[in-house]
Amino acid sequence: MKDRFGIDLTQTAGKQFWRGHHLGRRMFFRHAASAVGGYLLLPSTPGETIARAQTSPISKARNCIFVFMNGAPSHVDTFDLKVGAQTPANYNPTPYEGVLFPQGLLPKLAAQMDDIALLRSVRPWVTQHQLGQDWVQIGRNPLGGLASIAPHIGSVVSLELADPKSTLPAFLNLNVQNGRGPGYLPPAHAPFYVTAGGAGLGNTRHPDGQAAFERRFALLQQIDEESRASSRLDPLGADTEQFNSAARRLMYNTDVDRIFTFGADERARYGNTNFGNSCIVARNTLRANMGTRFIQLNIGGWDNHSNIYNTLNAGNANSLARQFDSGLGQLIEDLRNDGLLAETLIVAMGEFGRTVGNLNATAGRDHHPQQAVLVAGAGIKGKRAFGVTDSIGRETVEPGWRANRPMRAEDIEATIYSALGINWLTVRRDDPFGRGFEYVPFANEGHYEPIHDLWS
Repeated sequence: MKDRFGIDLTQTAGKQFWRGHHLGRRMFFRHAASAVGGYLLLPSTPGETIARAQTSPISKARNCIFVFMNGAPSHVDTFDLKVGAQTPANYNPTPYEGVLFPQGLLPKLAAQMDDIALLRSVRPWVTQHQLGQDWVQIGRNPLGGLASIAPHIGSVVSLELADPKSTLPAFLNLNVQNGRGPGYLPPAHAPFYVTAGGAGLGNTRHPDGQAAFERRFALLQQIDEESRASSRLDPLGADTEQFNSAARRLMYNTDVDRIFTFGADERARYGNTNFGNSCIVARNTLRANMGTRFIQLNIGGWDNHSNIYNTLNAGNANSLARQFDSGLGQLIEDLRNDGLLAETLIVAMGEFGRTVGNLNATAGRDHHPQQAVLVAGAGIKGKRAFGVTDSIGRETVEPGWRANRPMRAEDIEATIYSALGINWLTVRRDDPFGRGFEYVPFANEGHYEPIHDLWS
């Protein structure tokens, strides 16, 4: 027998799990209510409070690489492998100190398991693509009261950690043209969108040559100086001036160009794909240490309602799963060799998971409210899995962490902030609605917290 949330009520996993499950049900209705009334109009219920393990940031990382697998990969074929009659033989399921992993499908990542941990008790709040994708990137209900002004997690990182004099923006978003922005935060904390092709950073040369550009930029500086002197530079003008100065630092800059320039050999090492190219740029950016602190890498195409084992094809080096493996696996290896992995938190996830057991009528998997997440770096001990699902991966039966409940997107958001030394309990009082903007909604009530177990 299942309840309306798809939880099998015949499954028993101890009183503590059901405590977490009932909390999840209450939080679901609170999220739904927040879409109408807003977070701060909701009463606090003492019975829903969970004791936090630590109320200060763990500060284990300097940088974060967030790999967004939009489209929702199948957890039971990747990070929470469940072997069944449908599992391709060439997946070569291999235990790493008891953690089963599809070595044949993800061989480069398998070689990095010393630095990889898997979160297997993650429950998404929704199984609709756009809502789920936004939820993961802003760490809150996209229909909630402050969602319209909510910044991307990377923009919050930029707000907290950016050096305004740095050459590169603090938040770099690779391989997409647009997405969630800085919300109500200043434009300086918007993501910097770049498509990595290997031929340098585009649009950093003036069509009339550098000499003409320098003359015109000097004239612009003179005009801006006159505006400042006469107190006529309005806030919009100040933002524009800041934007121009930031853009100028990227132009005719050989150090910047070097980050975005790489040859055929490097592309081949990373798989000769757009995703692989973005992984190269991520590595080069951290090597250069020119101000970027949060990098989002995007790899879509995981919406596999049909023919899923074409996408997750262990025997085809050009399949999406192998592209993902070639890029991310090589990135982790190179960062380790550089000594940068120890100060870089890597998180790879989609917006939800996929149906389990036998495939559907079109040899695919549909949307499902259970998922798994890969984390690496920042001193995390690998070859570990947090959380246990049932035999087919349908639901969490053992949360596997201190909070003793399924993990949520908000917990992962809090983990990123805490790892970077940011207080996830921060409530800003500068939002345009005057209601107080929480970095992690409901965290001050104890509903969400960082997964510090990763470092225990």
